[in-house]
Amino acid sequence: MEEKFKNLPLRSGVGVIVLNEKNKVFVAKRIDNSKNFWQMPQGGINDGEDFLSAAYRELAEETSIKSVELIEEIDGTMTYLLPSHLLGIIWKGKYKGQKQKWFLMRFTGKEKEINIRTKKPEFLDWKWIEIDNLTDVVVDFKLHVYQELKEKVKKIIN
Repeated sequence: MEEKFKNLPLRSGVGVIVLNEKNKVFVAKRIDNSKNFWQMPQGGINDGEDFLSAAYRELAEETSIKSVELIEEIDGTMTYLLPSHLLGIIWKGKYKGQKQKWFLMRFTGKEKEINIRTKKPEFLDWKWIEIDNLTDVVVDFKLHVYQELKEKVKKIIN
C-alpha cells in the first residue's frame, strides 16, 4: 500500500447474507465491474444509524428487498483492504478499506419483490447460488471475508 494511503481510516459498513427457502444465497453483479464478479448486498453506515438498521436500509436500497427475517447477527466484524488500483478512487478516496458487520437473513417474500433497478442502481443482474459457490464468484480482495462468512453460515444453517 502506498504511503499516502496507509493512514486512511476503514469505512464502517454492513453486509447482508440473504437466504431463500432452499438456503441459496442472494448475489448480484456490480454495474461498475465488467468482469464476472458477484457480491452480497453491503454498504456504509449513516451517522447515528445502528448496524441492523443500516443492514435493512442497504438491502432495500440495493435490491428493494424488505421481506426478510433476521436469523442471526454474525459474530465480530470483518475487514478488507482495497487493492492499490482502487485506493484514492472508491469512496472519494476517504478510506483504505472497510470494516463490516454482517447479518444473516431469510427472504420471506416473492421473487417479484426483488428489483435491482433502483433510484441509484448498483447491480446489473442477480441470482441465487449455493453457499458453497459463494467464494467462486467474489472479487479477490473480498475473498477472505466471503470464505469466513461461508463457514459461519454453514454452521448456523446445518
